[in-house]
Parts: sequence; structure tokens; C-alpha cells
Amino acid sequence: MPETPVPDGLDDYRLLGRTGLRVSPLCLGAMTFGDRWGWGADLEESRKQLARYVERGGNFIDTADIYTDGQSEELLGQLLHEDAFGGRDRFVLSTKYTVNPPRTARGDPNASGNHRKRLMVALEGSLRRLRTDYVDVYWLHIWDGTTPVDELMRAFDDMVRQGKVLYPAVSDTPAWKIAQLQTYAEAHALSRIACTQVEYSLVERTIEREIAPMCRELGVGLLPWSPLGAGILSGKYTRADMEEEQRLIAQGVDPFDSERRIVGLTERKLAIADAVRSAAERVGRTPTQVALNWLLTRDYVTSLIVGARTASQLEDNMGALDFALPAEIVAELDEASRIDLGFPMSFMCENPMVQQVATGGTRVRGRIQQPG
Repeated sequence: MPETPVPDGLDDYRLLGRTGLRVSPLCLGAMTFGDRWGWGADLEESRKQLARYVERGGNFIDTADIYTDGQSEELLGQLLHEDAFGGRDRFVLSTKYTVNPPRTARGDPNASGNHRKRLMVALEGSLRRLRTDYVDVYWLHIWDGTTPVDELMRAFDDMVRQGKVLYPAVSDTPAWKIAQLQTYAEAHALSRIACTQVEYSLVERTIEREIAPMCRELGVGLLPWSPLGAGILSGKYTRADMEEEQRLIAQGVDPFDSERRIVGLTERKLAIADAVRSAAERVGRTPTQVALNWLLTRDYVTSLIVGARTASQLEDNMGALDFALPAEIVAELDEASRIDLGFPMSFMCENPMVQQVATGGTRVRGRIQQPG
């Protein structure tokens, strides 16, 4: 069977979007650093994860001010200054602002949002917790639907000019809004959006409709979060778990309840997980490694954000870089997880009549195609 190319090792770096910044193909997600949410990794376990990541050549770390109520940033601020890790400047360090949990922000309308005030206050807090003068990548965590484009992009640019942020970025934002932000920045000679974070996995492929083509066209780096579909693709959930989850939803379970976490189990997602498990058995790898490897076959993906509670889980994730999936298995997983592209992408890319009239009945290289 023909194989896809072997994914890059952690020390085979990629450019972050249309920038010169070099990052590892797996980004160490630090949402699990800290235990203030009642789960996660304590300082020593976080140190072990960082050590294994660095040993393999990893240099890209992602966190957010909200993660474990700020403890994630605090632990990173301590660890990155330890001599064993080579100093803070060795790393591409990214964090986010926008959101606060209701229990800490209740009654203050400006404690969340994308506006200039929240950006400046949040950034200063993150710099203090991270014990650094700057962050390499600063993410808007989720689009708030209210902040004007010019306010956001000029606030980002001000932080870049002050040397506190090197590269602005956005997470969880519609394609049309990212395009609008990018167009405004370029028209006014401001710092561009370097990359975007999105939910993307074999069980969540809807970014292929608009966001992935936008990233290709505008030179925006793309980093999937939840590449295992909230753990579904690891194979640990069953139909019985789905029934229990539906019961909890009917009862109105608290979304902040870490003991009874809702991951959105459906029959379709479990069927895709079954396909991943079958593929893993055939290639002698874990389902986790197969699911991550599939994402690395997408040419518009810059780096995957992988998070773990233990160093051994992280080691399993990093194993996704050590092999190539046979092209036949990639095609099978593509088919098992295929989505309806919707209008206009399905009209443009899948309608034979449109293909004929748009190209004069010829084959034209470079024409917009379905991602994948």
C-alpha cells in the first residue's frame, strides 16, 4: 500500500502562517497544568511533561489566562525559568485573553470580551504570572460579537509596538471575521493575524467548509484544538457512556462539573472512533496516534495542540510523529468522517456541471478544491 509522508519530528519546525517564526508540529497544550479545577497535573507532573517535550525538540507552548484559574500560567512561569529547560526565550510561548468564568467575573461587564480594556488588563496579568516581558503569540480566545474591527487590530498593534506581543492571533472566530480583520490590518499597515485556533478532528471537520480554505488563501496558520475530539477518538468511550451522558443532559448537569464532563457523544462520533480503532489495529499503533497522524496529513495544518494529564499520555501523543499512515487508511478515515460541505463549497467543488462550466471543460491547477 502506498503511504503518506512520515510527519515531521518535533524538531522539524514549521513556519507559523505567513511569518518567519519556527514552531514544532505538535504544540504542548498547558490547559492541564495545575489542579485548581479539581483535575490536571501538579507542578512535578507538569515538569515531567515539559521535560519530555523538550527532549524531543519541542518549542511551542499554548496556555490561556483562564486555564486552571491562572495556575497554568503560574506553573509555566516557574518552569520556563528553570535552568534545565534553557530559559524562556527558547520557547514560542502563547497565551489567550477574552473569557472569564462566571464565578470570578460576575457583575463586571468588562471582565470579558475582546475590547482594548480587556486586552490590556489581561495581558498585564498574563505577563506577571508567566514572569516574562513578552508573549510570542497572543490569542483572542473567542470572538465576542461586539468589539469593532479597528479597535481590536489597533490594540493588538499597540501591544506589538510596545514589544509585549510579537504575533497577534485569534481563536474560535468565523472565517469571514478573520478575513475582515486581516484586510483591515493590511489596509492600515498594522500587524496581521498570524494564526487561528479551531476545533478540528475526525469527529469535527466543519472548518473545512470555510476556515481551512481561508487559511490557505490568506496565509493564516491553523492550529487544531481538541484533535482527539474531547477524547472520543482515543477509544475510551462506549455506547453505555453515551446513554449516561444523555441522562445527565436531561437532568441539567452543570457544564463546569469536571466529575461529570459532557463531551458530546453521538452514534456518528462513536462510529468514527470505531473506524480509528480498526485502523490502529492494522498499523500497530494506538487510536490516539492514528487520529493525530490523520490531522498531520492536512497540508493547511501548522501544528496540533496536544494536552495530557500525565507524561505517559503526552508520550503517546508524540508517537503520532513516528510513522506514516498508508494512503488507503487515510482515504478510509476520510470517508468514515466525511461531512456535507454545504453551499457554496459543495456547489463549487462537487457539482460536475459547475466543474465543467467553470473551467471550459478543461483541468485547471490551482482552482479552489475541497480541503483534505
